[in-house]
Amino acid sequence: MAKLWAGRFSKDSNALLDEFNASISFDKELWKQDIQGSKAHAQMLCSCKILTQSEYESILRGLEEIEGEIERGEFIFKLSDEDIHMSIEGALTQKIGEAGKKLHTARSRNDQVALDFRLYVLQSNQEIRSLLLNVIDTLLNIASNHTQTLLAGMTHLQHAQPINLGFHLVAWCMGLVRDYERMSESYKRNNLCPLGSGALAGVPYATSREMTSRSLGFSSPTLNAMDSVSDRDFALDLLYEISMIMMHISRIAEELVLWSSYEFGYISFSDEYSTGSSIMPQKKNPDVAELLRGKSGRAYGNLISLLVVMKGLPLAYNKDTQEDKEGVFDSVKTALISLEILDKALQTLTFHTQKMEKMAKVGHLTATDLADFLVQKCNVPFREAHHITGKVVAYAEGRGVDISELEEGEIRGIDERIGEGVKSVLDLKASMNARDSYGGTSENQTKAQISTLKAWLNGVKNG
Repeated sequence: MAKLWAGRFSKDSNALLDEFNASISFDKELWKQDIQGSKAHAQMLCSCKILTQSEYESILRGLEEIEGEIERGEFIFKLSDEDIHMSIEGALTQKIGEAGKKLHTARSRNDQVALDFRLYVLQSNQEIRSLLLNVIDTLLNIASNHTQTLLAGMTHLQHAQPINLGFHLVAWCMGLVRDYERMSESYKRNNLCPLGSGALAGVPYATSREMTSRSLGFSSPTLNAMDSVSDRDFALDLLYEISMIMMHISRIAEELVLWSSYEFGYISFSDEYSTGSSIMPQKKNPDVAELLRGKSGRAYGNLISLLVVMKGLPLAYNKDTQEDKEGVFDSVKTALISLEILDKALQTLTFHTQKMEKMAKVGHLTATDLADFLVQKCNVPFREAHHITGKVVAYAEGRGVDISELEEGEIRGIDERIGEGVKSVLDLKASMNARDSYGGTSENQTKAQISTLKAWLNGVKNG
């Protein structure tokens, strides 16, 4: 069958070109969006008296038949159709005849693909945001149970100060909250309808782009036709947002990998979300976390790939932008399954809180509290307080104990400037709760942070 654009050509295209040029193998992913857009376009054409009511009803009936065939797996996607738009239009014309040929009035494949792809991106944005909320909710529920669970807070992957586990999990939440808000902002920015822009310069028909836009759920039509068909910022926004999500997931996953090791022993993965070794029967590997950590590179690659495709393109549409879809499809699928499995893995984690508390007694986590005590209670300049604290740490090291385990008399015997009551400030929980500044790790502040995020979560879900 001759291609829909073949009127100007005297020879058939080479089979190799057909294979190279076609996108049907991957853009068939957009069939729902293509049919959705065609229904709205046909309705608008009928309302504007460009199609008769009978023609509109025939087109609508034919599109619904095609929709059913695709859903049932009966529709045949042919390479000769090149892309999803021509595939559906060709099938429609075969079904209903001349009326099918009128559907393309006042639109081009350029604005059609811009619409389909934008709809896919916006719908994917909503799906990903929903899964982000699930993970945040799971983390907050776990955090609520661990506002008194001692944990060694780290900098440089070295023991630093005592915190609670809930505080650490809230920190994980914060990146995901920013991801959600970033995606919400881009959804509003990109919720514009390009359909009706034509090839690049608008159309010479008395159409209503506002009607099409409303019908498809957009806030308004795009302003400039040339930009409408050549813009892929909306896809780059999504790729960047997914890259950020995967970066945050990767950081969480790295800590889960560390925490599940014998050296840390803070957590155990459920057997449902662990794997074994083909040769070492004792192994229980955190493969879920490792895969989550690794998939960030895949998302970054898809972002860079589309940036490179777009960087030198002149206005308006160019065939290069056919390369925009596969990376986006891949990143969306990666983000969806990553968020889903992270949520399930977190829900089934076992936390070994006694091991966390034991390890919090390693590394002299309350050394800073001793220095602060010397400054606040003993009127010692901080630089001197730092030096005295170093001497106490060295003494404890020589004894083979943590400074929190030293007796008050021992500590005060190291330097005469150390005053009474020093033992109390070296208690790990006291140290944790002393950090009661806004955003701090005290139990009160951690509970306040959880409460704030839960209120935000409820507002987002109900708003």
